[in-house]
Amino acid sequence: MSKVLNLPNTLALFRIALAPLMLWFFIDRNNHIFSSWHPSWFDYFAGLIFVIASVTDFFDGFIARNWNQMTKLGGILDPLADKMLVLAGFLGLMVIDRASVWAVFLILSREFFITGLRVVAVSEGKNVASTMAGKIKTVIQMIAIGFLIMNWPFATELLWLAVILTIYSGYEYTRDYFKN
Repeated sequence: MSKVLNLPNTLALFRIALAPLMLWFFIDRNNHIFSSWHPSWFDYFAGLIFVIASVTDFFDGFIARNWNQMTKLGGILDPLADKMLVLAGFLGLMVIDRASVWAVFLILSREFFITGLRVVAVSEGKNVASTMAGKIKTVIQMIAIGFLIMNWPFATELLWLAVILTIYSGYEYTRDYFKN
């Protein structure tokens, strides 16, 4: 059991738990429990949760690779945690009207399509390793989410850059799938 629930997998599970908590700070801003809070505090807490989750994303991969703790469970949990964090971030930002519905639709459509394509590829014994474009896409998505949470300048431009990179990396995955 300790081999399956190693530190990288525990960090991925922690990230999975943080995603709905972050979403809650976006969508439940009228809760009477927090009626005395200034609206910016919801952003700060969502931002803090997002940063913690993003840091665990880096460390779970780093530890798994460098300490030889890669597992099949980790291969499922890590991308699931990433998708849940991105989903919670973009949906929450859309609810509070900081992210374009079209941008979120395009990003999430690509994410669902590629996840399905990867499942099919694995069932066919094909390699589904992440590409450099996919890794860059994830980083830009995370930066865009952070900028949108904090309502910083150029947040919208970063979101649309994330859309472009998301679509391009989806094209790469699809192309590579049909090449093999």
